[in-house]
Amino acid sequence: MALDRQLLDQVRQIFATLKHNYIIRISCDTSSAAGKEMIEFFTEFAGASEKIGIEIEGINSDRAVATLVRDGVPTGISFRCIPGGHEFTSLLLAVMNADGQGRTLPDEAVQSRIARLKGDISLTTYVSLECTNCPDVVQALNQMALFNDRVTSETVDGNMAVAEAEALGVKSVPTVYANGEQIWVGKGSLGEILDRLEERFGSEEPSAPSEIRRSDLIVIGGGPAGAAAAIYSARKGLDVAVVASSVGGQVKETSGIDNVISVLHTTGEKLAYDLRAHMLDYPVRIYDSRTVEEVDLKSKMKRVRVKGGETFEAPEIIIATGARWRRLNVPGENDYIGHGVAFCVHCDGPFFAGKDVAVVGGGNSGVEAAIDLAAICRHVDLFEFLDTLKADTVLQDKLRSLPNVDIHLSSAVEKVTGDGKTLEGLDVRDRLTGTVTHYPLSGVFVQIGLQPNTEVFGAQIGISPRGEIEVDAMCRTDVPGVYAAGDCTTVPFKQIVIAMGEGAKAALSAFDYRLRNL
Repeated sequence: MALDRQLLDQVRQIFATLKHNYIIRISCDTSSAAGKEMIEFFTEFAGASEKIGIEIEGINSDRAVATLVRDGVPTGISFRCIPGGHEFTSLLLAVMNADGQGRTLPDEAVQSRIARLKGDISLTTYVSLECTNCPDVVQALNQMALFNDRVTSETVDGNMAVAEAEALGVKSVPTVYANGEQIWVGKGSLGEILDRLEERFGSEEPSAPSEIRRSDLIVIGGGPAGAAAAIYSARKGLDVAVVASSVGGQVKETSGIDNVISVLHTTGEKLAYDLRAHMLDYPVRIYDSRTVEEVDLKSKMKRVRVKGGETFEAPEIIIATGARWRRLNVPGENDYIGHGVAFCVHCDGPFFAGKDVAVVGGGNSGVEAAIDLAAICRHVDLFEFLDTLKADTVLQDKLRSLPNVDIHLSSAVEKVTGDGKTLEGLDVRDRLTGTVTHYPLSGVFVQIGLQPNTEVFGAQIGISPRGEIEVDAMCRTDVPGVYAAGDCTTVPFKQIVIAMGEGAKAALSAFDYRLRNL
């Protein structure tokens, strides 16, 4: 796999500032095609800097592994793949983060949490080079290896380890194993996965209590609504703290974005980067990789406590926690997530090439997913709960024109079935007749809308039956000094531009309240 010359020139510029010396240690069968390809790739990559060398160990095995060594000491980061495609960024950042120069490095509080993880933890992540969600997970786990010498992180291309992935029943990427136990499937931030590892392995107590971080305004959430709220508040001269799982939120799952006005085209990854850059153009303090554990919204000084022990205080809060993919909540669904139940067509669709699959959901997302899957799968069944599809007419027309798609209206999924390891089908009830039919399937893609991330706020704030925070025309909640914006609220039409506008509106409302009451 030859690297693009222009790309290598860019890498040379980036690596010009390297402070440490690195070795990429390759263990492989040097006579195999996979081994030769890995050696060629990493040799080209290492050629971008005099600070990077190559060591090759010939072994009699079909496992080809490249390990990153810094100043003679293994970093704990390895690649059992040719990290091209989206994973090239993971390789590049692995070097820059190891050098202490990565722009995505966690702050000291998060580094401390990583260092306090108990036990020896071996992390293995199965990826696809076409997966847009995989790099974030890989980077997060690589950072854990850098800040805890008892943690290792290996990235495996499922297409290079087909038998291994099939033996594990891996049908979604990224899928993360810790010491041989599956702990994560799909999109995830550093903070979310760290939470999971702390639950699984435990954590040492911090040496000193965390300080209380005070500001004029706390924004909870780093997606389009949260970023807009932070920027507009900072423009008013407020000291703003953004507390978020990750900057960008669900936007990062979107491959192409063409409906942000004045921006002809962008990607979710690029938009997330731009949101961060725009916030940092103002004196906004970003605390990402945080999971909110507890809030106090009723007091004059609002309080937010996150996992790891940090506490944030401010007289005003804007909640912009967004939403996540809604689950079916039927028996068997959780058992087969990553093993046949999937949510991202772009990431996981290739696992089901030539097979029979289903899509649940007849809105734009569901119909688009069915269209995409029909191009690579043998047959697609689309199940919609209502008696009509909700997608745009142009999408419905396209779907109905495909010969290998069947549409089932008034259909309620009752159960996900499998053999204990992989999904085998769905039990679906016809809502008109009551008849339950079993559909043998290899995969199911759930596309039934969004679930707002509002559980932590509990009974402290007005929440609709759908779990959305109830707001008025000025983004005010029923608690003075507390505002909400974006996909977590009752505002209709969950769109990026609407979330941005609502975030700006919430910021202006909060500032108006401040002038009148504080």
